[in-house]
Amino acid sequence: MKIKGIIFDINGTLINIQTDESMEEIYRAISHFLTYHGVYLHRGEVREQYYRIMEEQTKASGEKHPEFDAVALWQEFLLSNLNHARIPSPEILEVMPQYLAEMYRGISRVRLELYPDVKLILDRLKTRFPMAVVSDGQSAWALPEMQATGIDDYFGPVIISGDYGFRKPDPRLFQAALDGIGAKPDEVLFVGNDIYRDVFGAGEIGMKTVFFLSNQGRQHMEGVKPDYIIYRFSELLKAIDFFEAQ
Repeated sequence: MKIKGIIFDINGTLINIQTDESMEEIYRAISHFLTYHGVYLHRGEVREQYYRIMEEQTKASGEKHPEFDAVALWQEFLLSNLNHARIPSPEILEVMPQYLAEMYRGISRVRLELYPDVKLILDRLKTRFPMAVVSDGQSAWALPEMQATGIDDYFGPVIISGDYGFRKPDPRLFQAALDGIGAKPDEVLFVGNDIYRDVFGAGEIGMKTVFFLSNQGRQHMEGVKPDYIIYRFSELLKAIDFFEAQ
């Protein structure tokens, strides 16, 4: 097999991240922050509105695998609560939804680190193959997290589901990455940690799949088998040798 590109998932594959959206500190901190802009809500009201708007977004999308937009969520949140509040300046109102999305993620985050040997392997691959990312999530979170862990310069394009309104295993996300690196599905490896969203999704469009059995993601699905399984990220080099020998 002539490999002409490698596409990666991010969280659970490259980045070992843990978040806890049930933490009261998230909603308390946002509640307190908003008082400085004339919005007075209890943390329970912040939490209730956050999840309500998220649910409304996903229901209205009409997609089989809907994805919400965190920045748009906070924009709607602000607009619905500013009727009886002191209106911030247009400049503040323009950037605040992004700040709130980042604040939410930052407070909820428990762990953010690369899996062992990720940068070592990426350094060895970057001169051999074009590399891209297809990941479920939000650009407001994923891009800064990639930068914080030092892997933001390895990939192009970076396809994040929140920018499209639908999640993996939707084939359009995989196709966007394939178009970006200029390769056909049967010329590309997909590396991911979720048997459904990654292995099933990439396999359905015709890519060869490497399943990283990490500490995250769905690990079993009836009728779905990856083309290769790795238990440590460093084993990706052996997987590549396996495919190139075919």
